[in-house]
Amino acid sequence: MAGIRTSLDRLRNLRNLFEKRLGTAAGRAASTPYLPTRLQAIANFGSNPGNLRMYAYVPKEVRPSPPLVVALHGCTQTAASYDRGTGWSQLADALGFVVLFPEQQTANNPKNCFSWFLPGDTTRDSGEALSIRQMIAKAAEEFNVDRSRIFVTGLSAGGAMTSVMLATYPEVFAGGAIIAGLPYGSAASVQEAFEAMFNECTPSSRALGDKVRGASTHRGPWPKISVWHGTADTIVRPSNGEHIIRQWLDVQKLPERPSCEDRTGGHSHRVWNDANGDRRVEAFSIVGMAHGVPLATTGAEGCGLAGPFFLEAGISSTMLIARSWALDTAHDWKRSAKWRSADVIPAEALPYPVHTHDRAPAESSLAQDHGFVYRGPSATDPAMVIESDFKAAGLPVPERTGHAIDPAAVISAALKAAGLTGRV
Repeated sequence: MAGIRTSLDRLRNLRNLFEKRLGTAAGRAASTPYLPTRLQAIANFGSNPGNLRMYAYVPKEVRPSPPLVVALHGCTQTAASYDRGTGWSQLADALGFVVLFPEQQTANNPKNCFSWFLPGDTTRDSGEALSIRQMIAKAAEEFNVDRSRIFVTGLSAGGAMTSVMLATYPEVFAGGAIIAGLPYGSAASVQEAFEAMFNECTPSSRALGDKVRGASTHRGPWPKISVWHGTADTIVRPSNGEHIIRQWLDVQKLPERPSCEDRTGGHSHRVWNDANGDRRVEAFSIVGMAHGVPLATTGAEGCGLAGPFFLEAGISSTMLIARSWALDTAHDWKRSAKWRSADVIPAEALPYPVHTHDRAPAESSLAQDHGFVYRGPSATDPAMVIESDFKAAGLPVPERTGHAIDPAAVISAALKAAGLTGRV
């Protein structure tokens, strides 16, 4: 009886610590303004044994046989809030891919965390893992997805669930990006989950790799892996990022010594290539960042919206993950004349104003190294900003002459969109 009481006390203390740190992290981050969701709910996607919800975003201009990105939110979040923070649907508008957003329900977990630590939800063909797999099958069929270009990413509990999906269904994914997450198989109960998040442990690379090899009968080829973690994360210890790296290096039979190391935006970046020189695993260590998704919300690589667990870090994980998955290539998609090259995402194609000048300066190594250069309206061009706002709201763009927009045309366009007649 004393042993049970000790275990319960330990679990209670760990839970209280988790809630305290979660509340502290949410409280010190800038609040996110409410915005209406851009996602569509999809029902009847399968037996759904994990009792999850399915949401998706399909841009108006979608490429033929588009890639699919599966985005998994963290604790206390929803599909819509994760989309707003990361900017995945914004990028989908520019590049023509489809995004799938599974969503947890409070009936399953009071903090809206995916159950990345429960064996019934992390085993192939069962629980939440199977629900997400059924969503992918539904999206692939309904949106004519390129099944060779399906990717998965997530934050925190969503990052740990990303590890689950990559391990249990490796044949489904071309790549995965784990942000502030944990390796597959690091916990099998609530208490073990808290222990893995907060405490230092040193599992062997072989033991970590065996977890993945035991999750399915698949023996390769394996998905490409990208790992992101802040060095000041107090909710999920940064050592978990290192364990994820070692897990996948062991699975892919790669040496622990990276093929190359550099600094990207002031942050550590390591890459492991295979014998053919192809990138298989990469890792970003974000200096001084707490628990969350690293963002660059302004500048050439700007994407997403800062808020609790969406942290301005001067580096856009969304952009760089998309780039590593080659989502910006256009060899299979006929762009309109205004899209001038496969390496340029024009600001006029985005559903929000981009506050940059005509071209990123030469000193902007982050944009140049990863090929993201916006050639769009300057923040000093009011007419272009108004046009961008009207496009973002789905309204007809007012007529303009040169760099000027007639105020009467703005009012007339708004009246027309509201179903009112007449011209000012």
